[in-house]
Amino acid sequence: MNDQERLSKLKEALASVHGVDAATYERLMRQIGQSSQPFGYDPDGKLRVAFFDAKSYDRASFDQTASDRVAWQYIPASLTRDTTGAAENCKVVCIFVNDSCDESVVEALKSQGVEMIALRCAGFNNVDLDACQRHSVSVTRVPAYSPYAVAEHSVALMLMLNRKLHQAYVRNRAGYFLLDGLTGFDMRGKVVGVVGTGTIGKCLADILLGFGCRVIAYDKHPNPDLVDRSGVTYHDMKNLLAESDIISLHVPLVPDTRYLIDDEAIAKMKSGAMLINTSRGGLVDSKALIRGLKSGKIGAAGLDVYEEEAGIFFHDRSTEILTDDVLARLMTFSNVVITSHQAFLTHEALSGIASTTLSNIHEFLDGRRGGELTNSVSATS
Repeated sequence: MNDQERLSKLKEALASVHGVDAATYERLMRQIGQSSQPFGYDPDGKLRVAFFDAKSYDRASFDQTASDRVAWQYIPASLTRDTTGAAENCKVVCIFVNDSCDESVVEALKSQGVEMIALRCAGFNNVDLDACQRHSVSVTRVPAYSPYAVAEHSVALMLMLNRKLHQAYVRNRAGYFLLDGLTGFDMRGKVVGVVGTGTIGKCLADILLGFGCRVIAYDKHPNPDLVDRSGVTYHDMKNLLAESDIISLHVPLVPDTRYLIDDEAIAKMKSGAMLINTSRGGLVDSKALIRGLKSGKIGAAGLDVYEEEAGIFFHDRSTEILTDDVLARLMTFSNVVITSHQAFLTHEALSGIASTTLSNIHEFLDGRRGGELTNSVSATS
């Protein structure tokens, strides 16, 4: 008789003493073992973290960021009111840009014992911070992670649209090797409006200056590293829109920036201007964008984000009918390129996200809460 058989016989004997079958006895003993652990911790004493919207690349980067204090509980589903139960026995949940964390979700999580929401992104517009504050749930984010990743993706969209690489690729795959209609322009000498000059905006400005572009910047708080930089000048938004050949958005989504690009803003643009958005979808009024594309006022658009992307981006919808009429219309334009929130996706950025997220959770484990956390965000942020 081997060890496994001996264990099975022992379980059967113990089960008979307690008047239950072996399977029931094993389940009860497992529950007893789990209940002996402190809430929110696994049998090894690691903090359980409910990791929502987990993708293969997330698991790869977070698994490499080893910790003897944290156990990632990977959950493929996005966080919604209906999926909060997946965070059972977890003190911390880890979420991304399209996870929903409104008041009902916050209340449900708190009732389960969740004390912290760890965002693995910079933006936090999907979290009801007022509700978190009322329910004493701490919120942290990753304020910076390889700004080069997003800045370089912005330039990639500019080059693809300018040189019509997406069209050339499709043509050549079909054996249509003509160049008619693929004429672009030199980046050198063009005026690029950079809206938002934080770490990503600054990186973009550096790259554009290398191309020989002239950069017009707009920010309520000008970056000291760019103020006196040769080739960069700060303007108000009106002048930036009027003078730029290309406009690239790099500001957070807050009430003041929602629909920053609307019909009025588009009317002020130089005719045929290119629009790039790798920040947040809600910065652009998509219906106004369609009107601008149809009129020719906007010559091309590169979108890594879309205002109604939740439930679409990061999901396989290839066998379904796309019911979002606005997105479907945008995808019909040959001068529009849409990538599904891909700008952050580099090895370096993923590593930085994992490292900072883990650091935020370690601070929580060390007893810090709310504003004591280095990367905390709150309703008053």
